[in-house]
Amino acid sequence: MLNAEAVCRLRLEGALILASNYSFLPTMTTHHFPALRPEAALSLADELHGKSAAEALAIIAERFQGEIAFSTSFGLEDQALTHLIFAEDLPIRVFTLDTGRMFNETYSTWQQTLDKYKKPIETFFPNTQKVEDMMTTKGSFSFYESVENRQECCAVRKIEPLDRALERMRCWVTGIRAEQSDNRSTMHSVEWDAKREMVKVHPLFDWTHSQTKDFIRTNNIPYNPLHDRGFVSIGCAPCTRAVREGESFRSGRWWWEDQSKKECGLHAGTTLTTTLIPAEPHSQ
Repeated sequence: MLNAEAVCRLRLEGALILASNYSFLPTMTTHHFPALRPEAALSLADELHGKSAAEALAIIAERFQGEIAFSTSFGLEDQALTHLIFAEDLPIRVFTLDTGRMFNETYSTWQQTLDKYKKPIETFFPNTQKVEDMMTTKGSFSFYESVENRQECCAVRKIEPLDRALERMRCWVTGIRAEQSDNRSTMHSVEWDAKREMVKVHPLFDWTHSQTKDFIRTNNIPYNPLHDRGFVSIGCAPCTRAVREGESFRSGRWWWEDQSKKECGLHAGTTLTTTLIPAEPHSQ
């Protein structure tokens, strides 16, 4: 029988095969530095084991100086991480993807965040020609017509600019929590992204929704008012609706599709290492 370490290594190597299943994803730009290997994720997982979100961020900020970035979409989890990064002045790039289809409330939250922390949030837009071509040939709402069309729209508006934002990075920080969906519950707080050859860290992975809300309230962090109107996971306006009582966290995203997996492809091609010990929310 394989021991735990052997299983971890096999699953990490399997990510290379998993990544090949996402043929609609754009080709990555070649790194200009020696590529990391999956073992780097295992090593980092060991180092972060038992650390709180704040402690984990401080460690990876030092470890990957100049090669670490956090992607925010201004949801509750992202706002909590933005606070931890900006309040401690950690050397982590913070960026967002403006798809061109965002809610006005999201833009307002963005501005409030800039006003509070006085720190830059880099912005990446989709490739203009690709958006124009897609809209010209398929119209404004092609994503409602098929999964393939929706994946194409996500690839154009989100994945291509994300790839540009992550060029030359070795560590990607996200606001993923296990509680967000059945699919995300199978993820881990430290993962290997085989497609981009980098480690991914989800510092809030084991936080509950209540913990996150308490942290936002305690630290007076700006948040999207749509959260108070039943919007739990907030993305592009045409693809997001409020969640009804009893529905899952991600059910408001692409609600016309299969309910088992609610992902746009941003987090395709990753696999496990380990989880962090959840920390109780407290004022920073």
